[in-house]
Amino acid sequence: MNNQKWSRTAIGTIMGILLLFGMTLPGIASADDDIKLLKQQLEQMSKEMEAVQQKLDDMEEKNQAKEEEIEEIDDRLNKTELHTATDKVAFGIELRTRADTLQYKDIQVAPSSLVGGFFVDYPSGFNNATLPQIQQAIGNMAAAGMIPPTEKYDATNDVILTNKFRLNMKAKVNDQLSFTGRLAAYKVFGDSTGVKVNQGNLGDITLDGNTSSLPHGDTIRLERAYFNYKKDLGPVPTNFSLGRRPSTDGPPLEYLNYSLEGGSPLATIINWQFDGASYSLGLEDVTSIPGAAFKLCYGVGFEGDWGNTYSLGNQQSTVDDVHMFGIIATLFDNDETSAVLNWAHAWDITDGFTGLTVMPFIVSEDANGIFNFEQNTGGYITRFQPSTEIGDWDAASLLLRTNLTERLGKDIDLFLSGSWSHTKPSRTSENPFYKIMGMGLLNSNGELEDRDGYMVYAGATFPMPWDAKLGLEYNYGSRYWFNFTGAEDSLVGSKLAVRGQVYEGYWHQPIFNDNFFATIGVRYYDYEYTGSGNPMGEPEKIDDINSLSALNPVIDEVLDGYISLTFRY
Repeated sequence: MNNQKWSRTAIGTIMGILLLFGMTLPGIASADDDIKLLKQQLEQMSKEMEAVQQKLDDMEEKNQAKEEEIEEIDDRLNKTELHTATDKVAFGIELRTRADTLQYKDIQVAPSSLVGGFFVDYPSGFNNATLPQIQQAIGNMAAAGMIPPTEKYDATNDVILTNKFRLNMKAKVNDQLSFTGRLAAYKVFGDSTGVKVNQGNLGDITLDGNTSSLPHGDTIRLERAYFNYKKDLGPVPTNFSLGRRPSTDGPPLEYLNYSLEGGSPLATIINWQFDGASYSLGLEDVTSIPGAAFKLCYGVGFEGDWGNTYSLGNQQSTVDDVHMFGIIATLFDNDETSAVLNWAHAWDITDGFTGLTVMPFIVSEDANGIFNFEQNTGGYITRFQPSTEIGDWDAASLLLRTNLTERLGKDIDLFLSGSWSHTKPSRTSENPFYKIMGMGLLNSNGELEDRDGYMVYAGATFPMPWDAKLGLEYNYGSRYWFNFTGAEDSLVGSKLAVRGQVYEGYWHQPIFNDNFFATIGVRYYDYEYTGSGNPMGEPEKIDDINSLSALNPVIDEVLDGYISLTFRY
């Protein structure tokens, strides 16, 4: 460009010098022929200069065009590279920061005089005694009215802050093959130990079913990872999927979570991380029923021959793997009203799962049947493992949902769910602690009775000013109600596992569309029976328990108020 400007200046200067030179030549003014000749020469030179200038202009335009072409190619290449990368894996981010205030009322616990007796040698206490001796001593205490009453107290956590992070991943090879995954971390402000002191709640154990669904520190964990392979069998679309399942936050928790459906099992009976497979059939075209579908599900809840004391031993382990099978049938779904039925069965469920916890005291039994009780004063972490297969479990749930926009002109959602559980015990536990009480699957004192439980869950959401949503929910669980919902996002415990009733109200307020929103709510737990969410032991009326049923704290009522901000994109 500088050379081109210099060329124009030089041409103008030369033409000026020639004109000046021509005007000052002596004797030229009187020589017409010479003047004409000079004019012709100047005109010829001017044409030549114009031709040179045109060539320079053409060169400048070509250079400009080449620069623009280079920039366009560079932009296309960058876009292609970006498009290729995002075609492989698409990422989504979710971050929720939440504050809870927890108020526990009428917690019951055994007095120290009774608890201390477990660490005193027999016959003054229970330590270093056989099972018949311990059971005889307890029976004598009960007959003499010497079992002390429980102690009651209240507890408050004014504020507990948590961060919940999720990295969602999707990759699509073509219309038939795709991948979905999620990495997650969930932590309490100021704590990343990942292990809790056990106070009798299943959520106190860090286990495969809840690693990323409950607060366990800043470790990034694999919550779900599976592929989908789709193929049409005539008019029936099918889908085969294998991997770590999308088995948490299922319907109808999408209303509470202000999200789309988070998983495929109904959260009323299964809200639990596990590995397995599914095979689904789309039946809408062959049945003419809107949304009709049928899914077969399989999962593994426990692997007996990996990492346990009885793994790869001289004798085959008597604690086999826990297998689960289920069916999810979409009976009707026209995007306004839906009905879904979920049934699940688990064979040979165990008296616990492998996991990490800090036990307040350790119970052991030696080869001679002598029981030893030792306080865990050092806060040592225990790798908990099942010791016994205790029986089978069945559960079924029917969920009805509807939206009233078309009928009332108001974006109101209603849902109602009825659920049933059935347990069939096979034997009492060989775990030393459970063995003392003769505990089995929802049984105590060596009994092996089948149990049936039920749970009702209902809710509604209403449109409010500022594009907000108001939600109201209620659920009630009976004495023998038992489900696998230990991965439900709660600092208190799964509300859908409660043997008693739970009331909840919440307000979702969008701030920036659905990508950034606030939630404020309150949840009230009113427990009626012990052991909610735990398969071990006979559930007892909380108002009637004695100290032997309160070696771990027994919760009666909890009020949980919460407020959160969520970024989701």
